[in-house]
Amino acid sequence: MFSRRFEQPPSSSSAHKSFSKSQRLGRSNSSFSAKDAGVSKRRHESRRRPTTSSSSMMGSESPSDNSISAIVTLVVGQEQRIFAAHENVLCASPFFQAVLQNQMLDSQSKKISLPDEEPEIFSSVLEYLYKGDYYPRLVHNKKRNSWELESPPEEVRHEPTIYHHGVEGELLKDTVIYCAAEKYGLDELKRVSLRKQGLQSGIQASTILASARYAYANTPDTDSKLRAHYLALIIRSRSTFKRSGTMQLEMYNGGTQLFFDLFVALCNHVDDISTASNTPRTPRSGRPF
Repeated sequence: MFSRRFEQPPSSSSAHKSFSKSQRLGRSNSSFSAKDAGVSKRRHESRRRPTTSSSSMMGSESPSDNSISAIVTLVVGQEQRIFAAHENVLCASPFFQAVLQNQMLDSQSKKISLPDEEPEIFSSVLEYLYKGDYYPRLVHNKKRNSWELESPPEEVRHEPTIYHHGVEGELLKDTVIYCAAEKYGLDELKRVSLRKQGLQSGIQASTILASARYAYANTPDTDSKLRAHYLALIIRSRSTFKRSGTMQLEMYNGGTQLFFDLFVALCNHVDDISTASNTPRTPRSGRPF
């Protein structure tokens, strides 16, 4: 979609090592539903989406009857992509509800401008508001009794990253969606995007660090989910990161609370190991050795 591409910062050859499937996070056991499709004045790319195996469904956040709801025009991103959505669907978000309430009640043309948003991200947010999920959706694996990302058709290539104009580089798409959900007040979308992010693999160390920095810059200090996800991921994959030239460069540049939090998390991890090793084992009789 975008013509500009991200150039990796100077780093050692090990900075390009990616994560294997063994470093995935645990899968989720949540479910979704899909209802009325959203409206866009510019067609999205044609996609044949596979049928999901989800059997249990949750209600969409938007009302099912949109016939009497006003249409809102949304101008998104530097490219000024035009989207359109029903007002009652958008009002599931406290952010959009407040914006629309501040507009003239008798206005015949409702319009919202989102110049700092990425069109691809907003498209996923809008898809979630209508369907309760966004592509690629979560599907239930009955044999493993777990949730997985749906497999795209052969002619469709799904990229877990996007080029973000704000950072002029590649970021994990689910991380940006999480931050957008934080902005729009969509707590369930935050949970969905976090679960999906845990199912991604093969991501370069430089992209992980750039996404972690973005997460810290676009979530409040009280966030205990996305930030903790990145801290746990870096600690779990420390053998890769300690050889990463990008990691060294990021730590040298600083400018984020990420690395102090990482230091604290590592100290806590070492303390836990030390405590466990110094605790006397207790036999079945209940007496210490």
